Amino acid sequence: MSRFDALHYGSIIDGTMRDKGDRPRLEVVNPYDGSAVGSIAIATDEDVRDAITAAERGFYGTMRRMPAHRRADILYRTAELLAADADDLAKLLALEAGKPLREGRAEIARGVQVLKFAAEGAKQLYGELIPMDSALGGERQLGMAQRVPIGVVAAITPFNFPLNLVLHKVAPALAAGNAVVLKPAEKTPLTAVWLYRLLAQAGLPSDALHVLMGPGEPIGNILCADPRIGKITFTGSAAVGWGIKEKARRANVTLELGSNAPNLVFADADLDAAVASLTRGAFANAGQTCVSVQRVYVQEPVYEEVARRMSEAASRLVAGDPLDPATDVGPMITHAAAKRAEDWVRDAVAQGARLLTGGTRCGTLLAPTVIAGADSRMKVVCAEAFAPFVCLIPFATEEEAIASANDSPYGLQAGVFTRDLNRALRVAEALETGGVWINEASLLRYDHMPYGGVKLSGTGKEGVKYALEEMTTRKFIGIKLQ
Repeated sequence: MSRFDALHYGSIIDGTMRDKGDRPRLEVVNPYDGSAVGSIAIATDEDVRDAITAAERGFYGTMRRMPAHRRADILYRTAELLAADADDLAKLLALEAGKPLREGRAEIARGVQVLKFAAEGAKQLYGELIPMDSALGGERQLGMAQRVPIGVVAAITPFNFPLNLVLHKVAPALAAGNAVVLKPAEKTPLTAVWLYRLLAQAGLPSDALHVLMGPGEPIGNILCADPRIGKITFTGSAAVGWGIKEKARRANVTLELGSNAPNLVFADADLDAAVASLTRGAFANAGQTCVSVQRVYVQEPVYEEVARRMSEAASRLVAGDPLDPATDVGPMITHAAAKRAEDWVRDAVAQGARLLTGGTRCGTLLAPTVIAGADSRMKVVCAEAFAPFVCLIPFATEEEAIASANDSPYGLQAGVFTRDLNRALRVAEALETGGVWINEASLLRYDHMPYGGVKLSGTGKEGVKYALEEMTTRKFIGIKLQ
């Protein structure tokens, strides 16, 4: 943060910050203590349209002409700059997102990796030769399919990973030769400006990336309606995401949406490893992660033992100031979010669930909470929590566990803990999710793997290689040999 005199920003279009005039401003606050971290000037409708115009010009005039090695060099250089800024940026993530320092540093390390994956991917956008003589009349013809950039990419990102989820969209989009209009979450926009400046310092042309500041509406509505947008990539709530899909009739759309991640623990599992993984998966980022562990189905012979161990592990976690190195669990993003989570826990207890540990709230801090005896009627089980609590539910048979896990409108990732490989693969095949981890909790995500859900959890895939595929289109070229 020492490189910035003040954290008061506006939209950045063609390299110029638009923070003057009578634009209304939004304050960016520290979710831990409510103090002001900075502010943003809200983009006008004209700003949004200007950003699209500038991005279209940047695509046709700059990005699609830029050789792959140059795009790769910019991304590699940005990775170096990001790594050098890790300490300062971790503090900014703590201030604007409430992320404990160790989690902030982990997010930055992942961001460096995403940039490197994207740089490598820029040089590996292979096409293919097509044997035209497989078809009648195709003799003495040559066919090829090239991967070409899709155009202008609109990237709309959430608050919970202000760096890495921006990079999961921006890095592959640039690697593929697209221009980008980025709309970061209004609660955590400052990290996006930091990243923009690193990309510019690394040599990214000013017309390649444009940043729009403000709430989702009306910015998102204008982006969806504009036919110049070739691709929309969104991470956020299911309601907003599917609304974007409805509005964006012409654009290609990737949606990475919510979930209610099930995790299954069978009696033969390594309980030490399972409890450690599930505890991390439930309380990392204060539970504000799409694949956070929320429902844990435990086979009856080991249910009480898992409940005891998880409640003990949760009670040892330190919830507090994200700038304190001793903090394990930081605040939730707003008082309203923390109050909602507390109310859900209280409602579950009122309906017969047992509170094993936690359940108390101080401002935006909800103590790591473990709930037993909840059932599928309760919000803590059937809705997406996005909060630091986990529900433990007993089961008797494999079939019962699968049915309970699949009893959800969501399907992003799941975890299965067992030493029986046949069972693990059988259950993984039966679970209705976009991904399944065996002997790891649902939370785990690596940045090069395919990541995306089914049902209400979204459409399309992220993960750098897979995002590159979705941010390009195949162009056919045929040659008649003379």
